[in-house]
Amino acid sequence: MPIDRSTLGAPDRARLLHSANDLAEIARAETLRWFRAPMLAAQNKASAGFDPVTAADRAAEQAMRHYLAEHHPHDGILGEEFDPSPSQSGLTWVLDPIDGTRGFLAGTPCWGVLIAVADAEGPFLGVIDQPYIGERFLGGLGQARLDGPQGQLALATRQTDALSRAILFTTFPEVGSDEERAAFARVSEQAMLTRYGMDCYAYALLAAGQIDLVIEAGLKPYDIAAPRAVIEAAGGIVTDWQGGPVGANGQVIAAANAHLHAQALRLLAGG
Repeated sequence: MPIDRSTLGAPDRARLLHSANDLAEIARAETLRWFRAPMLAAQNKASAGFDPVTAADRAAEQAMRHYLAEHHPHDGILGEEFDPSPSQSGLTWVLDPIDGTRGFLAGTPCWGVLIAVADAEGPFLGVIDQPYIGERFLGGLGQARLDGPQGQLALATRQTDALSRAILFTTFPEVGSDEERAAFARVSEQAMLTRYGMDCYAYALLAAGQIDLVIEAGLKPYDIAAPRAVIEAAGGIVTDWQGGPVGANGQVIAAANAHLHAQALRLLAGG
């Protein structure tokens, strides 16, 4: 019988948490070998624009896949850089070895390693790890915590109740299509503050109670699986722009609470 979150016993939960941390340690070591290396080469995966991949992306994902092959051979793998491996157990590990490769290339510390465990209902355990800063945000299976230079802290989203007092983030000023850009602008015009370019670290800040909203378009499943699990464990909400499950259209809104989520959804819809 396939495994899902409802059938996991205490030993299974402990094993998944242990493996998620092991994977983060493995990816941390691999990515830091390359970070701020002189003249790190990048290949462009995009036919238009710039979507880079580096040796660091591939090395980190390959190292995580080796671990999973040994310790979770029946689980599936969905990663950014290599072909997916089907699940025989009902569980799938979702890996983004470097979310924010553009930032990685530029030497900024706002990229991260994303690791999630999902069943048929979606991700239920997630890790956002920032190796250079040494911060690890983990959420799911009864956990919602940040381990970093200041020790271990609980994750909890903010209770900001008005968009006029909210801090909004997005990775790019150019959000998706013309219609998506216009929809984002409607929310941004009402927010107290809009900031750009943080990649997965913006989702970590939302889970930690530092900001209130992240709105993006054009995301892939490996971009949002771990942030969704971490934010939901911290008390937040992650949906598409229609309020449904994050899906194939790549639209994502992450909100600290239901009040802000509802306000932002109305503006995204044109209200």
